[in-house]
Amino acid sequence: MNDQHDHGALGDAEYAEFMELASEEGFDVEEVEGAIEEAGHGPLPVLAVVGRPNVGKSTLVNRIIGRREAVVEDKPGVTRDRVTYEAEWAGRRFKVVDTGGWEQDVLGIDASVAAQAEYAIEAADACLFVVDATVGATDTDEAVVKLLRRSGKPVVLAANKVDGQSGEADATTLWSLGLGEPFPVSSLHGRGTGDLLDEVLKALPEAPEQRFGNAVGGPRRIALIGRPNVGKSSLLNKVAGEDRVVVNELAGTTRDPVDELIELGGVTWKFVDTAGIRKKVHLQEGADYYASLRTAAAIEKAEVAVILIDTTDNISVQDQRIITTAVESGRAIVIAYNKWDELDEERRYYLEREIETEMQQVAWAPRVNVSAKTGRHMEKLVPAIETALAGWETRVPTGRLNAFLGEIVAAHPHPIRGGKQPRILFGTQAGTKPPRFVLFASGFLEAGYRRFIERRLREEFGFEGTPIHISVRVREKRSRKK
Repeated sequence: MNDQHDHGALGDAEYAEFMELASEEGFDVEEVEGAIEEAGHGPLPVLAVVGRPNVGKSTLVNRIIGRREAVVEDKPGVTRDRVTYEAEWAGRRFKVVDTGGWEQDVLGIDASVAAQAEYAIEAADACLFVVDATVGATDTDEAVVKLLRRSGKPVVLAANKVDGQSGEADATTLWSLGLGEPFPVSSLHGRGTGDLLDEVLKALPEAPEQRFGNAVGGPRRIALIGRPNVGKSSLLNKVAGEDRVVVNELAGTTRDPVDELIELGGVTWKFVDTAGIRKKVHLQEGADYYASLRTAAAIEKAEVAVILIDTTDNISVQDQRIITTAVESGRAIVIAYNKWDELDEERRYYLEREIETEMQQVAWAPRVNVSAKTGRHMEKLVPAIETALAGWETRVPTGRLNAFLGEIVAAHPHPIRGGKQPRILFGTQAGTKPPRFVLFASGFLEAGYRRFIERRLREEFGFEGTPIHISVRVREKRSRKK
């Protein structure tokens, strides 16, 4: 067994010193180890909920996440701002990707469902396939089964709309799909969802497979993301020049070539392009939904997200959503302001004011002002990407971190609340990609103070171009054993 791995990012000597400190402060050893392990795991495992329209996927997603967030409506064409939610079952956390909610014209339904499922499966560690038990397996269900088999991902089969004993027989007919045992559930009433989630946890890995990561000799992966027509394909063509190589063309009517190996600055990079949904999708709502699903899938496969902003337009709510998706996914981030050459002095002035107010959440990300059309400042893209990757992989030794935390607590103590003043006792960096810290405290730390700590961490250690995750563990009061 590799002890180094067991201790997250801590080496043996550092770990022993750290645990001695934890013990002195009255923390339970198992509690501390659990906190470091949980924080060190990094990104949560991803469950894709797939199936044809109107089988109750969004209702089931709401059951799984325990709140009504996924849009549930009987009519097709329902759009959704977000497709990814966080859930917890039996003490384990995971992400749920909901692919339900809209329907294309009947002729194209198989293609649209298959494409949705494909994007979701690509970004997932396991899949929950939902079938309407009252209808039985349809041709469209069979088409999704083929996709699931091809993916090689673990699959749990949910036979939905089983509201009583009479529906159990309907569920058993779904053995014919060849995906193993169908789990009878009623997403509407919650019947059977506990057993289903127990099975989901068996299918999900404790920690997700690192679908990004730098394999030996493998190129770093970059996702170009941004709202439609922001210039993603133009940028890809410009950076590729004449040496563009299509490495992998994935099948599917709504898909463009996805991965491009491109040499820049003497280094080969793999660009994951999310641009260019072909206009076979007639429903605009569907197209918007595809865009968010494709963006989520591309980010899951990448290490760095280069977010393109169209400077000739106001920074929009859609831009903000895309930025939030990238930040929450924990990837390194670069902001590329495109069409910079098209700005006059007035627009440039107002754009800078917009950036100050609207882009605060990623003020730490490297910024490049580019023109995908003319190639302006393209040479600045690679250094920005390298800076973001370096921040993403930065590790602060525990001794240095605790000296820094001690200085902060002395100079800027937490405000007194209810007669008590919570203190940060000690902390450690549990992981990188992105940097993840666990702080152990004597009481609850307010959000504002956590943001202050993050700001000071950035000032002290850099972390340019990367989100930082900070979790806080509060020392529990010891209960006397009877």
